[in-house]
Amino acid sequence: MNLTNLNIISFNVPYPANYGGVIDVFYKIKHLHKNGIKVHLHCFNYGRGQQTELEKYCETVHYYKRQTGIFSFLSLTPYIVKSRVAAELKSNLLKNDFPILFEGLHTSFLLNDKAFKKRFTILRATNIEHDYYSYLAKAEQHFFKKIYFSIEAWKAKKYEPIVQQANLILVVSKTDENYFNTQYPTTKTVFIPCFHAEEKIEIQQGKGDYVLYHGNLGVPENEAAALVICNEIFNSLDIPLIVAGLNPTKKLSSTINKYKNIQLVGNPTESNMQELISNAQINLLYTHQPTGLKLKLLHSLFKGRFCLANPTMLSGTTLTNLCEIADDNGTFKSKIKSLFQQEIDVETVKTQRKESLAEYSNQENCLKLIDAITNQLV
Repeated sequence: MNLTNLNIISFNVPYPANYGGVIDVFYKIKHLHKNGIKVHLHCFNYGRGQQTELEKYCETVHYYKRQTGIFSFLSLTPYIVKSRVAAELKSNLLKNDFPILFEGLHTSFLLNDKAFKKRFTILRATNIEHDYYSYLAKAEQHFFKKIYFSIEAWKAKKYEPIVQQANLILVVSKTDENYFNTQYPTTKTVFIPCFHAEEKIEIQQGKGDYVLYHGNLGVPENEAAALVICNEIFNSLDIPLIVAGLNPTKKLSSTINKYKNIQLVGNPTESNMQELISNAQINLLYTHQPTGLKLKLLHSLFKGRFCLANPTMLSGTTLTNLCEIADDNGTFKSKIKSLFQQEIDVETVKTQRKESLAEYSNQENCLKLIDAITNQLV
């Protein structure tokens, strides 16, 4: 049976595509549309609003209110799931018999519903959620937020076996593929990397005059990484650093203000971020958290000059050979000094990246996704 229509349940409104999770959802929808699949999008709206851009790529678009607040938190079901329970969503899904793609554990509450036992269901696992929340708890400095993340990690671990109700699990990294194959061997797991904005490798000639660290700066993991970079790596360097991304915290802003060589670019537009990545001499890729696939890594490899990463950033990928690697602050400092003086060999690097990044082609992964569903439809 061929796949012609697909329900997609998104944890958030996937436009604008300006942070990790929604980037994967938006470009997945865009490429499914390009390949003739009629997408019926169901998304939870909690601040981003209805977006007419989505109507270009979707047959239908439905919005649901997220049930935030204390009552959702008091449930034994993870808050990220309980706050996305919507009777209207169930009603709309039962109006057709198309396969259902649940984006993240967040949207999976209907997997246990008897009304969907005969439906073909797919879970997109963008993280091992209990690991993700455990790392957030470690990175978080605020006491009550740390408690919340710890509780959410415990709930997510208890809840996770619901994934066995899906016909198919799609993962974003090799590490996650091994985990789900081991934990849930009776459910088929397929590695399909994150969809993203990049279509071809474009590297600027010449040298840049700054180093860039970018990410969603409101996320504790990224804030913690940015603080280490500022306070422990660039504190003794006279090389310019730009820290760019969404929702920078007051703590990060005040830290950056202490350093003359560090500049903060808060909430840049998508085009501004692309320029920052392209024009940097070095894209600095640093994380404490080996979960999921870091889209900033892909963006930097498609558009950036030198990419300098720690091993944790490359966990679960096949991209280690494309980056300079540093595993401690001293090595970061010495490699930054060295790379800042070099001019990149654009043609050699493009050839090398093209070969390794083939696995991360949106078109190829869209066809792989369609095949994975079609091969199991009966």
